[in-house]
Amino acid sequence: MSLLRDRDFRRLFLADTASQVGSQVLMLALPLVAVSVLHASEFDVGLLVACQTLAFLVVGLPAGAIVDRLPRRSTMIVSDAARALLLTSVPVAWWLDLLTIEQVYAVAFALGVFTVFFDIGYQSYLPHLVARERLVEGNSALETVRTIAQVGGPGIGGYLIQVLTAPVAFFVTAAGFVWSALCLRTIAQPEMVQQRRRDHLVKEIREGLVFVVGHPLLRRLAGCSATANLFLSMIHPMVLVLLVRELGIPAGVIGLLMAAGGLGGVVSALINARVVRWFGQGTTLWLALVLPAPFMLLVPLAEADWRIALVALSEIATGAGMVLYNVTQLSFRQAVTPAHLLGRTNATIRFLICGVMPVGGLLGGVLGTVAGVRWAIFIAAVGVGMAVLWLVTSPLRLMREFPVQQPAEDGMRPQAS
Repeated sequence: MSLLRDRDFRRLFLADTASQVGSQVLMLALPLVAVSVLHASEFDVGLLVACQTLAFLVVGLPAGAIVDRLPRRSTMIVSDAARALLLTSVPVAWWLDLLTIEQVYAVAFALGVFTVFFDIGYQSYLPHLVARERLVEGNSALETVRTIAQVGGPGIGGYLIQVLTAPVAFFVTAAGFVWSALCLRTIAQPEMVQQRRRDHLVKEIREGLVFVVGHPLLRRLAGCSATANLFLSMIHPMVLVLLVRELGIPAGVIGLLMAAGGLGGVVSALINARVVRWFGQGTTLWLALVLPAPFMLLVPLAEADWRIALVALSEIATGAGMVLYNVTQLSFRQAVTPAHLLGRTNATIRFLICGVMPVGGLLGGVLGTVAGVRWAIFIAAVGVGMAVLWLVTSPLRLMREFPVQQPAEDGMRPQAS
């Protein structure tokens, strides 16, 4: 990718890679510690997953307005440093024999808060670092990293815990956040900050909401993504309980199974542009959701024999679909958003599509307790497939190219952050 020859973009790319991998490693590492060390129940695991994503619901909207007021690079650096400090508290408490499930809940929520600020920051910072005509290229690189980390990071977490033990694995992950902060610190290009009157925080939040909800295509994309995320967040903790408690699969093998999604993501990233050329942007979006659904439905049939491969197949298909979907919709989202609304628009979208994740985690825990783990996974897989209705019942389903409007970038001046 030619953009990686640019020194500043390469620093952002490396920082984002370390941060995204670290965040996703924790998505498996924290629940795995809760199950294996603290003997957490199905409901406890669902509640922990809810805590990991609750920040999107609690601080998602105000975080966008705050990011729009602050230098975005500095926001990302502070977020990385805070996450590194928070993460080290878990192995320290473990070594002192003071670790409790309540502390894990609190750390998970706090990590989520700073992840919200980092993610909104990098998505809003990219248009200031690269020219608008290269936005899709740059965004595709970062989104591919994020999605591959999302499907492969948990697998790395399981492998690190088995090989290095959990305390050392947590310190390695914290070191990744420190590396991310250092990479961001070395970006040389001054950040363009906006010269505009600051309104009341609530008014600025409302502007982002009005823009997203009032845009007919963004509204459909947000609804589709939110529905898929709701049911995916039900599946994740229940698959973990199935593998650990019912099938007795070791942490390292679980890590490899989850990492299989990264393979699907890499393949999808390599053929993404070609698929869009073949089918068009609109068709690519709904195909990316439809194709993984049958493989998810097979996961409840998994056993501790050759049928464990059903989990790997599901992860590969899900990883491929996520990259295809996310790269397409995020590039469009950034291209149609005015510069002064980038933080709030990204925050609003993330609030809508990620705010449902703690609800999904809780629903998965309750459904797993009442109906059993396998039925919970099956019902959630059906729900993921139903998310496509948002797209196939809209003009998006047949659009070869989205109607992108190039926003003007005025009221900007450089400032080192």
